[in-house]
Amino acid sequence: MSHLLGIDIGTSGTKTLVCDHDGHVLATAMAEHDIASPHPGWSEQDPLQWWSATCKATKAALRKAKINAAQITGIGLSGQMHGSVFLGDDELPLRAALLWNDQRTAEQCDEIESKAGGRRKLINMVGNPALTGFTAPKILWVRQHEPKIYAKTKHILLPKDYIRFCMTGEYATEVGDASGTLLLDVKKRAWNKKLLSVLEIDSDLMPPCFESHVVSGTLHKAGAKALGLKEGTPVVGGSGDQPAGAVGNGITSAGIVSATLGTSGVVFAHADEPTYDPSGRVHTMCHAVEGKWCVFGCMLSAGGSFQWFRNHLAQQEMIEAKRLKVDPYEVLIEEAKLTGAGCEGLFFLPYLTGERCPYPNPNARGGWIGLTARHNRAAMIRSVLEGVTFGMADALRIMEGMDIKVRTVRVSGGGARSPFWRQLQADIYSKNVATINAQEGPAYGVAILAGVGTGVWKNVPQACKAVIHETEKLKPNRKLAKLYAKHHEQYQALYASLEKNFDAIAALT
Repeated sequence: MSHLLGIDIGTSGTKTLVCDHDGHVLATAMAEHDIASPHPGWSEQDPLQWWSATCKATKAALRKAKINAAQITGIGLSGQMHGSVFLGDDELPLRAALLWNDQRTAEQCDEIESKAGGRRKLINMVGNPALTGFTAPKILWVRQHEPKIYAKTKHILLPKDYIRFCMTGEYATEVGDASGTLLLDVKKRAWNKKLLSVLEIDSDLMPPCFESHVVSGTLHKAGAKALGLKEGTPVVGGSGDQPAGAVGNGITSAGIVSATLGTSGVVFAHADEPTYDPSGRVHTMCHAVEGKWCVFGCMLSAGGSFQWFRNHLAQQEMIEAKRLKVDPYEVLIEEAKLTGAGCEGLFFLPYLTGERCPYPNPNARGGWIGLTARHNRAAMIRSVLEGVTFGMADALRIMEGMDIKVRTVRVSGGGARSPFWRQLQADIYSKNVATINAQEGPAYGVAILAGVGTGVWKNVPQACKAVIHETEKLKPNRKLAKLYAKHHEQYQALYASLEKNFDAIAALT
């Protein structure tokens, strides 16, 4: 039998997945990589670790699936968006890659918006405002602070596209991931040469751009050997982790929205035409579905906030969970159930690494507000879950204000594994919530794209209809939805009240 391989270059690790032509997942594997923070707010990775992890995880997935190299007939690539890999005349990166959550480029963002003629003009050019996470300000930062490295740069690639280069020797990207560089004309699905010229970035630094299902290279001899695969195996464009994950969730038509709670939290909607938020609070980008677009909002510390609580304030629970061989998150959620909805006015602001949606502010800070002597650990835990979900609901409300229809929210990621958190999402979103049979996210999405590119399915919507279906449906509790609507209003007011304080606090650090 023939099979498909999906590879996702994540922040904490690279995940590989093998599925058959019916969409059944045979095996997955993961290999971790490190994150460096040379200075506060900086976030970098060594691209060579991505390649090493890709080779390790691919071989592990093949072993688990018990198939040979010749049975893989197509490969799809996904990866963390916005990262920047600077290459010279050879295959070794000139420096560590600056990641999506790196916050060093505030000055460069101001410069880009100024040279573009203002934020609204920039949004009209490339669909989005200049944010610290995007690729373009990273390019300017390297040019200004590391001119010797920039002078040697011949190619600038996104994380997954560096892996494509290691596999195939081809310099290429695709429209979904390229949308997150801030250099793509999202409407025309091509590099915006006017903006590149204004920013004095040589357009030759940017790779050719394809649709996500198009074959953009084949495994060369060295790449095939390193991966344990067959030379000549087709590699499709793939996509950034958000469009790829949306394909993996079956978000290929209007009305169905995904809410993915991983380290970050993303609310994602399909769009048949490009539609923009004038304030740039949510992003408009090219979808991995040919000729379609998407709108999504990304909060930076969603599941990451819960992980922070676990790592720093639940050491005893982690020890006990390890002894009992249970998930420590489940232990904490059981404790959260001991307090009531709304936590008697206790709010958690999940801005632990700044924020992106709905507040593009690298200086935003997290914390609890409303603590009283009555509150206990259970309330603190539940308020974290509620605060994160309020942040996700912010993006959902912005989208509805853009006339994007929301009939059902498909939930995935760590927040979807807990029945309690699934129902909490239904209540706070005040929407029907569903889970699906596929929970493998971006790696599954790009395996589907590989199938489309190699002729297994005619197009992406047909493929998703064939292999993805809803398995559980939850309705919001009307009484709780009404209570949470009031709490959400107060949650939103807190940011407005504290915004100036955040800037002052950031100045102190």
